[in-house]
Amino acid sequence: MKKIAYFALLLMIGTVVARAQESRQDFSISGTGLIEPYVTSTTDVKVSAKRGYGALFSYRFMLTPRGAVEANYQYVQNNIHYVAPSYNYTVNTQLQEGSAAYVYNFTYHKFNPFVELGGAALIFYNVRNLATTTLDVKSETTISLLYGGGIAYELSPSFDIRAEYRGFVTKVPNFGDTALSTNQYYNIYNPTIGLAYHF
Repeated sequence: MKKIAYFALLLMIGTVVARAQESRQDFSISGTGLIEPYVTSTTDVKVSAKRGYGALFSYRFMLTPRGAVEANYQYVQNNIHYVAPSYNYTVNTQLQEGSAAYVYNFTYHKFNPFVELGGAALIFYNVRNLATTTLDVKSETTISLLYGGGIAYELSPSFDIRAEYRGFVTKVPNFGDTALSTNQYYNIYNPTIGLAYHF
């Protein structure tokens, strides 16, 4: 009888521990858009960019029932266009993001709105192909402020759909070419939608 009681006690403790650890982590994969605004500057350089499309991979760890830390990696393909009176350059780019943020969650039944704030390194890789019309450019890394907000809809205890608006406040890249400098900061818009798995 003692063995059965001991086994039942261990089973209850194991269940409580498993519940306590349930869904403290999640991993998500999202499709992303990257929208860089048109920039004019005190120099004669004007900058525009095509919309980019890519993928975002995120990992969250819940510190409390509402607070989490998040690590992100994103890859986007797009190109940036520079215009000035004496030249008209296009730089084909691949953007990679490495970022970390604090996420605060709210809960309303199956809907879980959230906001986040953190920092990011944005790596603008120049791609040397026919779309890049100047060879004087180099890859550039900028440090930026990451902010955002979104909503997750719970499909099951293990899965949810997550839609989010993310933004980056960062310096406009010049790719190491002072002729392309704007001396401006801009806000890059980054809408995402994807699927998260909780474990």
